[in-house]
Amino acid sequence: MLTQVRKTRHRAALLAATTCALVIASGTAVAAVAPSTGPGAGPVTQVWSVDLAARTADDAGVRHVDGALRLDPAGTGGSSTVDDGGSGAGTASGVHQEASGQLVAEPTDLGSPASVVAADVDATAPAGTFVLVDVRGRLAVQGPDSWTEWVPAGSPLPAPSETVQARVTLVGEDSTSPAVREVTLTPQAARSRSLQEAEVEAAPTAAADTHRVFATREGLVGGTTANGHVITPRDHFVALPSRRGLSSNNSGSYSVRVCAESTGRCAYAPVWDVGPWNTTDDYWNDPATRQSWADLPQGRPQAQAAYQDSYNGGLDGFGRRVANPAGIDLGDGTFWDGVGLTDNAWTTVTYLWTGSGPKGIVRTSGGPLTVRSGPGTGRAAVGQAGNHANVVIECTARGTTVTGTYGTTDLWNRIGPGNWISDAYVNTGSSGPVAPAC
Repeated sequence: MLTQVRKTRHRAALLAATTCALVIASGTAVAAVAPSTGPGAGPVTQVWSVDLAARTADDAGVRHVDGALRLDPAGTGGSSTVDDGGSGAGTASGVHQEASGQLVAEPTDLGSPASVVAADVDATAPAGTFVLVDVRGRLAVQGPDSWTEWVPAGSPLPAPSETVQARVTLVGEDSTSPAVREVTLTPQAARSRSLQEAEVEAAPTAAADTHRVFATREGLVGGTTANGHVITPRDHFVALPSRRGLSSNNSGSYSVRVCAESTGRCAYAPVWDVGPWNTTDDYWNDPATRQSWADLPQGRPQAQAAYQDSYNGGLDGFGRRVANPAGIDLGDGTFWDGVGLTDNAWTTVTYLWTGSGPKGIVRTSGGPLTVRSGPGTGRAAVGQAGNHANVVIECTARGTTVTGTYGTTDLWNRIGPGNWISDAYVNTGSSGPVAPAC
């Protein structure tokens, strides 16, 4: 069932009215987003249209009616509340009401690597509404659910890919919805298959970005996240203030490792919501590719700069006074049980999809997986990995799982410094080890 998408927060004032073809994240209306013609651009490999009437498990808050994709009043509840940066109560000073939803198209296999995918969109966006079209590429060599970040259609993909996926996000206000009638996608080929393969082969040496950021508790049990997930008690997920790293519901394509300085514990969790404070602040990216506030150094959230240095007059992107320097929100289970916090605190966060190397998806019956200090159940518990988290497997070793009075030798994966999980709960897409021995 389609549900409310609570935290799609973008200034509606960025766009005023009218029929247009595409509204990109900056709010600019254009007839089409053309593919790049610079170095690396090649001939078009194929053109296709997104099936706006099709439903997937990743869709939330939208429906296809009267020949167009629109916000679903039953799914969105008509409005959503902007998060105020981790109060845990879902209230905000200067609350901004907004309705939003998304359609995530099925992946498309191109037959050859593409470096850019342009979009031509036929849509009507009344005043106070806008449409976003983003694309991403699969990184097949890194695991079964590994992708580049979402980027606006027409922008270069972070890495060339033979399999791409599109996401159409609708944002409305005051029960007004944009109407999207057609989305046509046009890829441009990468420079050459051999070059693309060389880039992929070089990737396993890249480390993921890690930054020190202030973490807050999201709370909001019973509410709905930006990807349509209904928040449960002691839930294991996180929110980041940009859609570029937003996973679909029940997916961990974009996951983080967050370690609390005060407890020494680490949690691994999927990114299922957008916030705190901002919605276009991918601060973990280089300023050259950062979506907003590119004058800030990499790793410094806009909210932190506003709170500590009065950046932007001490206001967030919505004009609200920033009350804490939060750069990540933690679901209650991640906050209390995963990293063992009792209050908002400074943490070290690793954005796992920004690196490379073999990955695996944590699969449990629903609850979190215990992270241990070494390969075996006899080792100390030092954190938790949430179901669906996509983790980097650094190496593997034999350990012992103790059941009752018996011990069984089995395979364990090191997923971070001093962090180990049993391979029995990790889907790597392979029947054997995917990483070297420790």
